[in-house]
Amino acid sequence: QVKLVESGGGLVQAGGSLRLACTASLDPFSRYTLGWFRQYPLKEPELIAAINRHGVGTSYPASSKDRFTVSRDNTKNTAYLQINSLKPEDTAVYYCAASSSPYYTDTYFATEYWGQGTQVTVSS
Repeated sequence: QVKLVESGGGLVQAGGSLRLACTASLDPFSRYTLGWFRQYPLKEPELIAAINRHGVGTSYPASSKDRFTVSRDNTKNTAYLQINSLKPEDTAVYYCAASSSPYYTDTYFATEYWGQGTQVTVSS
């Protein structure tokens, strides 16, 4: 059974930084494109970052490209999302996702597997 487990969320003050991690049981991990989404209450998840299988290609929508950085370590089956200069409006549940499709854009990701999510709360 495929599992994606996010960690690194929590309560942080505005202006601070967080690094979220997503460890996955995908086999092989390097065969999957990975994405990060965030979800506000009563809203659909929105794509905020994606990274290709080998970690050399990334994509961000305009709303996240300045403060978000996605990376991955295929030797550790783990993806990361660095968020800098956190703002109260970044408060949301953050999910990682995996896709066997190599195709993605800054607004499209063909999710096949989801993690359970990690809460990020930014205080002002």
